Amino acid sequence: MKNSLLLAALMAVAGATLAAPLQRIEFWTFSMKPRFTPYFEDVVKRYEAANPGVKLEWVDFPWDIIQTKLVTRIVAGKPPALVNLNVPWAEEFARDGLLAPVDAMLGAERSRYLPSALQDLSFGGKTYGFPMYSNVAVIAYNREIFSAAGITHAPRNLDEQLAFARQIAQRTGKAGLCPALSKVDGLMLQQGLPVLSGGRAVFNSPAHVAFVRKLAETYRAGGLLKDGLFAEDNFPPAVEAYKSGRLGMLLAPPTALKRIQADARDVYAVTDVAPAPLGPTGIADGGWLIHFGVPARVPAADLPGIGRFARFLTSDANQLEFARQASVFPAAAQAANDSFFTAVPANAGAAEKAVAAGAVSMPYSRTMYVAGIEDYDELRRALVKAVEAGVTGRQDIQQALDAAVAIWNRKLSTLRGIAP
Repeated sequence: MKNSLLLAALMAVAGATLAAPLQRIEFWTFSMKPRFTPYFEDVVKRYEAANPGVKLEWVDFPWDIIQTKLVTRIVAGKPPALVNLNVPWAEEFARDGLLAPVDAMLGAERSRYLPSALQDLSFGGKTYGFPMYSNVAVIAYNREIFSAAGITHAPRNLDEQLAFARQIAQRTGKAGLCPALSKVDGLMLQQGLPVLSGGRAVFNSPAHVAFVRKLAETYRAGGLLKDGLFAEDNFPPAVEAYKSGRLGMLLAPPTALKRIQADARDVYAVTDVAPAPLGPTGIADGGWLIHFGVPARVPAADLPGIGRFARFLTSDANQLEFARQASVFPAAAQAANDSFFTAVPANAGAAEKAVAAGAVSMPYSRTMYVAGIEDYDELRRALVKAVEAGVTGRQDIQQALDAAVAIWNRKLSTLRGIAP
């Protein structure tokens, strides 16, 4: 009788163990299907095989609706375990208490990630995500145009970029450069020119005026491509101008070189590349980090398992494979130094050289934006309009920047509940 009872008890314990619920981990990405479906399905398969107590669910949303979906799920108390975000989204969610810090989940593996990537995700002394990948710009330049203009090397800083652009215009009649001036706030930050200080706009200082004046001088000389110069996205006209031989330099991610190779072989044959110069801040141009964050209201008991999966999802091996497929750069240190990115094959073309040039800059890549302001796009447009007025000569530069600063500070005072 006793043996029967003991056997029954053991069987009950075994049955309870076998029936123990799986940990279900739902993770979200944006705009990854269908191109990267095989990649993420393989990640899921490998992790579940190695962790039989875990069931993964991968959900992909279009990039323009994932934020709304996430807020809805957090408010309902049913957030996913992990979500793909860019840095500005993460900062806003963290500021609103909708994202959880992940320092404890990173633990000792924190050192696996590039310091610049972790800095991107650090708000108020806490880290809000597992870095996955980023990008940087390289400078593609037309050797024939450079030779005709008497230029013997790639530009080493922004001043040289603008000087070379003027020289190209004067000697060849072609534009030299097409900076993304709709994102002039990020360019200012990269150049060490603060946009805000002490909660007030400060981009009308003598240094800011001198910066815009350099742009204006280059514009008047014909050195800046006028096609969509201040458009929200001026990359398409810049690429078209470069492919047609009307632009001397193109600031672009390395993937753009493959487009030039496919569409304009004659221009590609005379194209060389160099790392984009670092600003005085030591920050590379074109950084835009994507990561996995942990939403607020995820049950605390689930966090250790979520952390283990997040570290696997953003491991060196997985980042390297994704970066190779997506033509981006990994945010994990070992993966970023892989020979795929750093070794330039013999007789390499501009596209292969661009990958290595981008790898040089990747440790210095940061996402440049102004954080902590509601309705920031409205304020940014006021800054861009002021810079456009000054660059094109429609308004005195100092007056244009003064007027934009006044708009900003009235708005900022209202947000803080302070009378302007």
